[in-house]
Amino acid sequence: MDGYQGLTALIESAWEELNSSDADRRDLCLDAVSDVLETGRLTQDDAERAVERLVTVALSDEGYPVRESALHAVCTASTHYELPYRVVEPLAAGTDGFAPLLLAYVLAILGCTHDQAALPIVERLLHHPHSEVRREAAEAVTELRWHHRESAQDKTA
Repeated sequence: MDGYQGLTALIESAWEELNSSDADRRDLCLDAVSDVLETGRLTQDDAERAVERLVTVALSDEGYPVRESALHAVCTASTHYELPYRVVEPLAAGTDGFAPLLLAYVLAILGCTHDQAALPIVERLLHHPHSEVRREAAEAVTELRWHHRESAQDKTA
């Protein structure tokens, strides 16, 4: 088994363990997925599939630590892969269901997509009651607008 097959086998094993009723065990599985994503050695397609599953966990798992681990893993992926907005869009749609500390992850993820479709959601959170959320929203807006300007300049150059 080569290194890549070992990484994909590790992720598949972690997905199977996510069915556990033990929240600590699910949390550890998500840490393993995050570690694999951090290597940057998955194909883009495999990374996107992993992120889609992580987004589902972040939106559906009722345990805060598990949701945080899933979002942390998506943030990790966003630093090593170009994540299309369509992959993380369910997070944008679910922003009202996240606690403020989890919203910070969501905003960082949306900013990393560099997709203008995320801008209305991110801008809405500039008025959130929690200062940390407002700060993260401002950073995400800056990232989205900066990348949009860079793209526009590249097209005219």
